[in-house]
Amino acid sequence: MRGKEYAVVTTGMRRGQPAPLRLTRRGRVVVLAFFILLASLASAVLWTTASRADDPPAGPPPTVVVEPHDTLWSIAARTSPGRSPRAVVAEIRELNGLDDYYIHPGETLTVPRER
Repeated sequence: MRGKEYAVVTTGMRRGQPAPLRLTRRGRVVVLAFFILLASLASAVLWTTASRADDPPAGPPPTVVVEPHDTLWSIAARTSPGRSPRAVVAEIRELNGLDDYYIHPGETLTVPRER
């Protein structure tokens, strides 16, 4: 039985240690596709969450009941103190379909939301 010889292949690894992870070309493509899919999903979630921040507040629009001696200017100054009363008066007229600047006590006017 002297004629048989066996070849021993060594990997340079010591016994008891796990072999290093090796990926084939297909494996690298799968891992890359997985990370791209994961990043796309995370972007979609963040995009939809961020886009909801600009949605107008839910609920009925704010209203004001006109009191005696009220004017559009005084209502505009009272309801939107940080904005120009001229711009707020124009918005109030547009929201309520007013053709002129006359209002009467007891009327209910829709006013712009605060920004």
